[in-house]
Amino acid sequence: MAELSCEVLVVGAGPTGLMLANWLTRLGVHVLVVDGKDGPTRESRALVVQARSLEIYDQLGIGDQVLDAAHRAEGLAPGSGARVFGRVPLGPLGQGVTPYPYLEVLEQSRNEEILYDNLRKLGGDVVWETAVTAVAQVEDGVEAKVGNDTVRARFCVGCDGANSAVRRARRIPFEGSTNALRFYVLDAAGAAGLVAESVNVRPGGRDFLLAFPMPGRGNWRLIGIVRDSDGDGGLDEEDVRARLRETFAVTYAQARWFATYKVHHRIAAAFRDGPFLLAGDAGHVHSPVGAQGMNTGLQDAHNLAFKLADVLRGRRKDTWLDRYEAERRPVAKILVATTDRLFRAITSDRRLNRLLRTALIPLLAPVAVRALPRTAGGSRLFQYISQVRIHYPLGPQARTPDGRRDPVIGRRLPWAGGNFRVLRSADWQIHGYGGVEGVEAPDLGLPVHVFPAAPSTLLTPGFFYLVRPDGFVAARAEPADAEVKFRHAMTM
Repeated sequence: MAELSCEVLVVGAGPTGLMLANWLTRLGVHVLVVDGKDGPTRESRALVVQARSLEIYDQLGIGDQVLDAAHRAEGLAPGSGARVFGRVPLGPLGQGVTPYPYLEVLEQSRNEEILYDNLRKLGGDVVWETAVTAVAQVEDGVEAKVGNDTVRARFCVGCDGANSAVRRARRIPFEGSTNALRFYVLDAAGAAGLVAESVNVRPGGRDFLLAFPMPGRGNWRLIGIVRDSDGDGGLDEEDVRARLRETFAVTYAQARWFATYKVHHRIAAAFRDGPFLLAGDAGHVHSPVGAQGMNTGLQDAHNLAFKLADVLRGRRKDTWLDRYEAERRPVAKILVATTDRLFRAITSDRRLNRLLRTALIPLLAPVAVRALPRTAGGSRLFQYISQVRIHYPLGPQARTPDGRRDPVIGRRLPWAGGNFRVLRSADWQIHGYGGVEGVEAPDLGLPVHVFPAAPSTLLTPGFFYLVRPDGFVAARAEPADAEVKFRHAMTM
């Protein structure tokens, strides 16, 4: 038995815990990561990497590695039953919004492998096959029972999933509901009857099908409701195979992975309890509709890492960590509520709901296929799904004079073609987009980057912008007012 010490104890080495460990290690924080598993996840599990997560991977320096490993879904193919109503190309919806205007399919296991390899390159590691059995708050932080050892840390972050031992030990309520139906996830090889290179979405009647293209010809992730089709009293793959064939005209040669599960919509009552914090599924779980879960956890970790580093290095007081909950819990709350409503609409077995799905989808889907690529609504939908439209409450400056959310402040920095490269330095910085050439920048000891005007964005020439290390815009000011406004914004 030994007594170990670190600055941050990360419990759980899934995508969220590994992303957090990568960033903390990159920022010079002493991290101990522990997990009861014997290594990275082997099952594919979560599947889609959204644009915002890819931007974070790029900032970490491994974006190209993730893209090389991923399989691109270039379209969205709505349908009902065996019918398909066309294909919406995703590229035009995200054009000019992000360097990654598609859905990239990369299973959770590969995300974990890439993050784990990068963590080791940074000098970190994971203590596998070692569970945390107890945690307690002590005067100078946290004391935890980790395997046979005692670990003392300034902070402990629970990234240990929906059944989080950290959350339960702190008695933080996990509020929400569980859908009564049982669902399946199936990784199929040799599948047929689906629109290639597209996410197939087929709600209707009493069933729905969500299908994602995976690497390898004919490989697909299939998600839907599992029912006892053969009357044997069990819910197994053969029940799913039969309904896929009869309801959706989808067949496959073999299942590489099959599991059934209940869908939960829950959120932790708090994301922070003193020196304890929650991230990823430990703080929020919801349906797979929209492919948001893993991505939200990755972004929780990204947000939290900078705040922990600021506090540990004395740049901010302990209360700075309260901003993590203030920023990320509302995101999770909206996500849980939205996916819950959408999931209920898709899966409700009430007769009226079934009739509406059967009648409306054949009418609306063909219109959406034609209209989405040509309307602002299509781009906005992409921004919500890709998570680039998230807004943080950064005080009065994040509101317009009429009380609406500011289109730039409190949001992730708009992409202007080449301005994301400088974010890799992971520091506070000042940007200007035309009209500030030769103008004296605020004297705050921060790097200053001046770019050409970006008329396709909401970045206004003649202004300076204060950009946080996580890529969110903290403030905007004309040159004469910038120093005072930016000093204030850096303490918010």
